[in-house]
Amino acid sequence: MPRPIRILFLGDVVGAPGRSAVQRHLPELKVSLSADAVIVNGENIRNGSGITADLYRSLREAGADAVTLGDHVYKDARITQTLEDPAEPILRPLNLSEKAPGKRFVRIPAAGERTRDIFVATVLGRIMFPMPADDPFAACDGLLRNLPDRRPLVVIEAHMEATSEKAALAHHLDGRVAAVVGSHTHVQTADERLLPGGTAFISDMGMCGPHDGVIGRDASRVVHHMTTAMPVQYEVSGADNRVHGVLLEVSPDTGLAMSIERVEAGEPRRTRLTR
Repeated sequence: MPRPIRILFLGDVVGAPGRSAVQRHLPELKVSLSADAVIVNGENIRNGSGITADLYRSLREAGADAVTLGDHVYKDARITQTLEDPAEPILRPLNLSEKAPGKRFVRIPAAGERTRDIFVATVLGRIMFPMPADDPFAACDGLLRNLPDRRPLVVIEAHMEATSEKAALAHHLDGRVAAVVGSHTHVQTADERLLPGGTAFISDMGMCGPHDGVIGRDASRVVHHMTTAMPVQYEVSGADNRVHGVLLEVSPDTGLAMSIERVEAGEPRRTRLTR
């Protein structure tokens, strides 16, 4: 019996600290977890918002087989050329306008012992979300109808604000995709599970970067803005630097999930003060 396909998916990489954490920990995680493929969300890698071609390449060199983006996809317009290059496994959200530049999904070809291609797509939410997007449920349905494989192995990233919307999407796709993995809110949740039809789900896989501030940003600036309503230039924080994500095990026969577990690496979490 062939062994499960192991897919490592890392959460939003935040600024230079997040990039440093990924460069440091991803190679060792790939080996220790026996990951067959690695997907990384890179939409916050450029000082907390957006991505450039050079920063995209840094994630690829660290071991990412595909890079996903979310609502900050076009914050640096220079990424457009890379997004439209068919040879580069970087994608824009699936449910943006048809006129939006970039690939709607990427295909990670079979390699080594992994006998199946992996299709990856990201959908944006519509509840409490800043960027206008089309219906993510219909967008996923359309994608699944049009993929070339008869029974494809598909991983969907739910880049959404509302936990309810992420969970609803997972149930809508249960039994049709390997996983629905939440992102965008930068806090790793403890609700990873397998749905009845064989789809793995987690509300948020967390982020890669500094955890000492407010979802990767300097806490003092965020507090100043929230207590005064004055506009503030948020800066990326810099300490308690960790990598968060999930490891998926997928059946090579069915393309559905067999397990999902949270992944964490980096500086030890401080949960107790010694006085």
